[in-house]
Amino acid sequence: MTTATLMPEASDLSAEDYLVLGLATCFIKEEGEVHEVKVAEPIPSAALEAIVKGVPTSYSLAIATTVGAVLSGDTPQMPAEFPANTQFCDEFAYRAVAAARTYKARAVAQSLIPVGTTKTDFNYSTERKRVLNSQRIVRTEDNVKQHEYTHKVL
Repeated sequence: MTTATLMPEASDLSAEDYLVLGLATCFIKEEGEVHEVKVAEPIPSAALEAIVKGVPTSYSLAIATTVGAVLSGDTPQMPAEFPANTQFCDEFAYRAVAAARTYKARAVAQSLIPVGTTKTDFNYSTERKRVLNSQRIVRTEDNVKQHEYTHKVL
């Protein structure tokens, strides 16, 4: 029996493969003000293991599902458990395939949240805000002044 592949570029995955989606609280900076947005994004196995151990996270909930329930070809499907104003993260399909591969490589992580269930008891914190459109502007004044003998052998 052959298993149908999900996408041509992900021939190693099937629609039944395990995937965790998180509902992240992120922020967008516009005109000096910061606005909160809800973002649906795949959570890789290593990140899920850390979050379950109590690391502070911007994820308010996580849903264990299958790749086929979330991706129909390259078209993402929003889970019903997420609020209506939730947005998909950038490159959602690519990140979903990558995250699903991490659960295939580390199958023990699939036991943290059984398929079809939602987990909400995370150490949720927005103290360190995830600003999606932030830009780092490096100026000459930011350079560290070094002593003239720093790189010389005396």
